[in-house]
Amino acid sequence: MGHLGGGTERDIAVNSKAQVPIWLAYTLIYSGWADFHIPAAFSGRVRNALNAETCSVQLSNLVGAGGLWYGFGKTVMDILSDEQANEMSAMLTAAFSGRLPEVIDQAQHFAALGRVGAGGPSGNTAQGFREGLDATERELFSLAQESARQTKLWYESSDRDRR
Repeated sequence: MGHLGGGTERDIAVNSKAQVPIWLAYTLIYSGWADFHIPAAFSGRVRNALNAETCSVQLSNLVGAGGLWYGFGKTVMDILSDEQANEMSAMLTAAFSGRLPEVIDQAQHFAALGRVGAGGPSGNTAQGFREGLDATERELFSLAQESARQTKLWYESSDRDRR
């Protein structure tokens, strides 16, 4: 398996570190061929940043394409011992519940401005905020924006009917 380490050697040297896809990690770990270390996206540094200011952490930058930080965390939990998995679960849950009110608030705020996706300072601010979100949070952001837009349309149409 030397090619996993990026070299031309036939074998991986003892105690070498190699990044492998998560689906391959299961086989290597449970076969006893490798040890697993918690990925940097869930390190103590990230945990401390989340504890300090949940919304300041750009989760999309911590994992690869798609930014599925919560999903990747759940997959990592399946590899960990029960105690470590419980700690990871607590971190994921605290991050999600700590960030959700801000995600919904920002979505409704930018939807009320009517400039989301458009140019200008508000559009740039909204886009910047969205780029730091996990894919799950981005989906909730979009749903909350659409909900706010639909509510505004309903309110305006029902207001006209009352006149």
